Amino acid sequence: MRKGLFITAEGGEGAGKTSALSKIYDYLIDNGYDVVMTREPGGIKISEEIRSVILNEKHTEMDGRTEALLYAAARRQHLVEKIVPALEEGKIVLCDRFIDSSLAYQGFARGIGFENILMINKMAIDEYWPDLTLYFRVDPEVGLARIAKDKGREVNRLDQENETFHKKVLQGYDQLTKLYKDRIQVVNANESFESVYSSALLMIEQHLEKR
Repeated sequence: MRKGLFITAEGGEGAGKTSALSKIYDYLIDNGYDVVMTREPGGIKISEEIRSVILNEKHTEMDGRTEALLYAAARRQHLVEKIVPALEEGKIVLCDRFIDSSLAYQGFARGIGFENILMINKMAIDEYWPDLTLYFRVDPEVGLARIAKDKGREVNRLDQENETFHKKVLQGYDQLTKLYKDRIQVVNANESFESVYSSALLMIEQHLEKR
């Protein structure tokens, strides 16, 4: 049985989850919690190198299943090298994206199917599902408008997808909130950053109180 707490953040492009998670990390550290913050794909050297292949703007010919397998490979190495050791040490792990991203983006938006993506990822994650997932739900037009204004944001291959693709991602996530309603909590990411941050932090604090 794991000693730590595994919390993931999910959402479409421009949802603000990365900024909110960073501020939550600072808050938890300031309040005495032992916290590790990481991201997917990435988090450790091998997975960051896989990230550079997946998200390279020039790799437009990448097949959807290739994409899904690369995400799963990066996830496996990230899990065994960084996430699991932190959980075994009793730490709180905040992870920007995890398996739900693959289910929404590749499973639904790419049309590969939830079951196929689950099959790939069950081998990658074993029993290490998140304890809590915050889904930052943003309307695609709102998220994409934010991205257009953010000149400092990393530009990647997914930014080349059209609004129809991002609407499918939203539909995929909405289905996941029904499938995993005991784990996924929804944050209205159309609101201001402070409102989004406050809502997400409250959900985490309530979860910590239950432990």
